[in-house]
Amino acid sequence: MGRLFGTDGVRGIANTQLTCELAYKLGRAGGYVLTEGKKNIKVIVGKDTRISGDMLEAALISGLMSVGADVITVGVVPTPAVAYLTRLYEADCGVVISASHNPVEYNGIKFFNKDGYKLADEIEDKIEEYILNIEKIQYKPTGENVGRKIEKIDAKRDYINYLKEIVDIDLTNLKIVLDCANGAAFEVAPIVFEELGAKVITINNNPDGKNINLDCGSTHPEKLKQKVLETGADIGLAYDGDADRLIAVDEKGQIVNGDHIMAICGRYFKKCGKLKKDTIVVTVMSNIGLHIAAKENGLNTVSTKVGDRYVLEEMIKSGYNVGGEQSGHLIFLDYNTTGDGVLSSLILSSIVEKEKSTLSNLASIMKEYPQVLVNAKVKNENKDKYLEDIQIKEEIEKIEKILDGNGRVLIRPSGTEPLVRVMLEGKEEGQIKELATNLANLIQSKLS
Repeated sequence: MGRLFGTDGVRGIANTQLTCELAYKLGRAGGYVLTEGKKNIKVIVGKDTRISGDMLEAALISGLMSVGADVITVGVVPTPAVAYLTRLYEADCGVVISASHNPVEYNGIKFFNKDGYKLADEIEDKIEEYILNIEKIQYKPTGENVGRKIEKIDAKRDYINYLKEIVDIDLTNLKIVLDCANGAAFEVAPIVFEELGAKVITINNNPDGKNINLDCGSTHPEKLKQKVLETGADIGLAYDGDADRLIAVDEKGQIVNGDHIMAICGRYFKKCGKLKKDTIVVTVMSNIGLHIAAKENGLNTVSTKVGDRYVLEEMIKSGYNVGGEQSGHLIFLDYNTTGDGVLSSLILSSIVEKEKSTLSNLASIMKEYPQVLVNAKVKNENKDKYLEDIQIKEEIEKIEKILDGNGRVLIRPSGTEPLVRVMLEGKEEGQIKELATNLANLIQSKLS
């Protein structure tokens, strides 16, 4: 059996891979490990809109209550709302039932610690050990010591009020289209923007349990682009199913991805004296255009492995407060402990308003360079050996000289398949496509 926990909790097809039995064990083991067997413990549980959420929630909270936890259910809320509410309500941990941007048949269970952060690997390993040996949890409270379920109906309002406090701006001058992905932001996002005065047009905000992420949201912004142009809106904002991502569309219908948003926010925060160490934290997949734009505007960039958890780790370790991914996971650590799509969209909209500019003009800070990705099929045991081959190493150095600082080579062994991914960036797409293909063919011939 492989490791249960992936980079973002436990995920799988609901009722086959992520079963009720597993959800119960996750509740029982997770509650036991995270609260260290204490009494009078409190756990926040939220979920997105997918149909399997109720089923898994019932099993999960049964497991939590079986170790004496009082479970505060907050209903359908964004993932970052659970991180915030865990701190606000001084809970021992928080749990989200969601599979983020994945299709409806998937679901997931993700834990936050009492401070609203994702769990460290060693804590997940401990929970997993108990799941595989559930009989080791001997604690079975009875009578008044059994956990209770408490429904918190005003949790959304607490989160909305917090978001409004952060931006504290009148958005009356902005017409905004929100694509809520038929997901967890469908109530929160329209309410907060309307209460700040914006003229709000919503699409994909009628969840029926089956239509979450279906041809909509941050992974499918085509309808958002169309609606922005149709309505003459100033800005379009798209979330994913659990609303921890944001992709924007400018008034011309052009995509403004996470890299562009980080460049815009980084420059503005620096101008206001709010960007710690004048640095934004990105991943190796961020476009070279972001690095060039940052340098031109007096910003530093620090790169991590792919995954918002690695961005967050670097931010905490080195004292940075703005970071994220090209995909739209954006972390503003002064305000929340995880990627927060609604918060990110409020910050971006407030910058558009305060700068008295258009989003297209702000996004022009960064030119996006073409990226080409080619896979090389190799033997699984050879995935990490590409730098040991002299010919491959020389070819990479040759390409870097050709690109001459206006592009880059990124080689990434796949974590799940017998592949080495070759990614090139540069000014000329035809050139980098040819270079990437030749390099991938060389790696394949040497390591397959």
